[in-house]
Amino acid sequence: MQKTDVKTRFTPPSGWDSQLLLNNPIFADLCQSFGIRQLTQWPDVAWLNQCLPDSQVRFVDNDALSADGRYYEEYIYATAKVPTRKDNWHDFFGALIWCLFPKTKALLNQLHMAEIAQHGLKQRSKLRNKLTLFDECGVVVCLQPDTLAHGNLLRAHQWQHSFVGKRQDWWQSIRPMVFGHAIYEMATAPFLGLTAKCLFIDVPEGFSQWHLTEVYHYLDGQLCSLIRQDALLSTEQLTPLPLLGVPEWFAANENPQFYLNHDYFRPRRR
Repeated sequence: MQKTDVKTRFTPPSGWDSQLLLNNPIFADLCQSFGIRQLTQWPDVAWLNQCLPDSQVRFVDNDALSADGRYYEEYIYATAKVPTRKDNWHDFFGALIWCLFPKTKALLNQLHMAEIAQHGLKQRSKLRNKLTLFDECGVVVCLQPDTLAHGNLLRAHQWQHSFVGKRQDWWQSIRPMVFGHAIYEMATAPFLGLTAKCLFIDVPEGFSQWHLTEVYHYLDGQLCSLIRQDALLSTEQLTPLPLLGVPEWFAANENPQFYLNHDYFRPRRR
């Protein structure tokens, strides 16, 4: 077959299949938080609204946005309603992130609107690009005090040191958590090359053993504080993370040889 430079656009599975989520440890938090096992078909906006905590928004069918005519972020800001496409993995995961991080998602919307007010819709500012990058592709890497050095290792692309040499720290003192709904969507059909953007956050000792609800509530508040302090604009944040290298998130990475693929686990450019 002749080699081509044309990249194939990612295509998620065409139909609903709860086993895709139940059998993939990347989705463990979602399965535990939302009763995915009981879903035999695509959940609708009524089901998603039942999953919302004490939130200021509601999910509505995407037809409401089409009929309204306003830009997506403008519509959410003005109506406190989140347009959601039917039978769509991307919007399904987007809705669940609203459920898990309601304060952070609302803040991102507010910041988008502030930037639009200043620069207009057509000119995307640096902050808006960063907001979108985190919203779509962010993974929060929670570091307890004894493992702060992993942040430096991952920023420096020292994949072997963190993922292999200090592997025992993962899930004991390091807790990765997906924020980007596009990352969740692409994890329905994981492929070598799947790369997230890290946001590193310091957490208290023992954080990895907290109850899941407490973990998300705490992080929602901490993320808001960091983002208000312009953390997304820092060169120390949103660094690449080869997602399938995270221990326990991909079966092949149990073999240390997996990390020798330098096309995926790329060294840092000098």
